[in-house]
Amino acid sequence: MIKCIAIDDEPLALKKLVTYIKKIPYLELVAQCNSAIEAQQVVEKQEVDAIFLDINMPDLNGLDFAKSMNKDHSKGPVMVFTTAYSDYAIEGYKANAIGYLLKPYGFDEFEEAAEKVRDICEIRQQAMTEVTTTTDDDGIIYVKSDYKIVRIAVENIRYIEAMSEYLRIICDDKDKPVIVLLSMKKIEEHLPANTFMRIHRSFIINLNKISEVKKNHVILDGDASLPIGDNYKDAFMDYLNKKILTK
Repeated sequence: MIKCIAIDDEPLALKKLVTYIKKIPYLELVAQCNSAIEAQQVVEKQEVDAIFLDINMPDLNGLDFAKSMNKDHSKGPVMVFTTAYSDYAIEGYKANAIGYLLKPYGFDEFEEAAEKVRDICEIRQQAMTEVTTTTDDDGIIYVKSDYKIVRIAVENIRYIEAMSEYLRIICDDKDKPVIVLLSMKKIEEHLPANTFMRIHRSFIINLNKISEVKKNHVILDGDASLPIGDNYKDAFMDYLNKKILTK
């Protein structure tokens, strides 16, 4: 369950927000607050995964509250703003909100925002991660994922994809990607340079998994087609040219 707080200084708007939250089976309402200050007291006492909040409130507005909660936005509560003022949208996203509901919004719009919240929370749950050992000795790395320590044989990694502050590690021997909270630079430090190469700002590939190269794309075993970025093309082509057999 995703533990969430509803915040709005308007009683009718708060009642509507609470009603919508209670209709979503994976949301658990832990508090309904008339102000951001009241919500701060709740957050200090218990863990909260998501916050649905108005922006234009007295004493402490929603934008400032969100910024105070999300100094490290990869760990803070997921924020969804609800407001009657469309001109706050840009500021809302600067505060790392993942949703912006313009009043009067309907349940369909709210449900769509709730699904985004669920997606982010699921990724975070899987991605309480860091590489805990190097590959120098046995070709194995371990990552913390979904409250478990997952063993990954480097030779089974097909490719790695960057998604904001998260990475998807796609392996031949796993049914689904392993989601980790790491930078591309950090994981590159734990991969053998003679086997892995970054071909795009968002992709690192296992060179042993290359099936074909077509124009500006690399085809990997399993038919994954990944783009070659302009900034990485020369290095990749240098590698490839050394491997091409000629007369």
